[in-house]
Amino acid sequence: MNELVFFDTLRAGLWTAVLISTPILLAALVAGVAIGLFQALTSVQEMTLTFVPKLAAILAVFWVSMSFMTATLTGYFADTLIPIIAGM
Repeated sequence: MNELVFFDTLRAGLWTAVLISTPILLAALVAGVAIGLFQALTSVQEMTLTFVPKLAAILAVFWVSMSFMTATLTGYFADTLIPIIAGM
């Protein structure tokens, strides 16, 4: 395996990781901003108020986008890694 193949595979793997993690990170960002805004407007400073809704949002988005994540990761393995392992 030469350097070009290695770096191209690494780049594709990192891009796949970015695509897979984007929905969950966006859900955490939106939930965090909404909860922070709510806490600032109401002066409620409860620690569980920041954790529980953010966790619920992350789990909901993970459950909804699980098929997208699986298809993306399977496509990466089938298109990129399997041909390298098989020597094609």
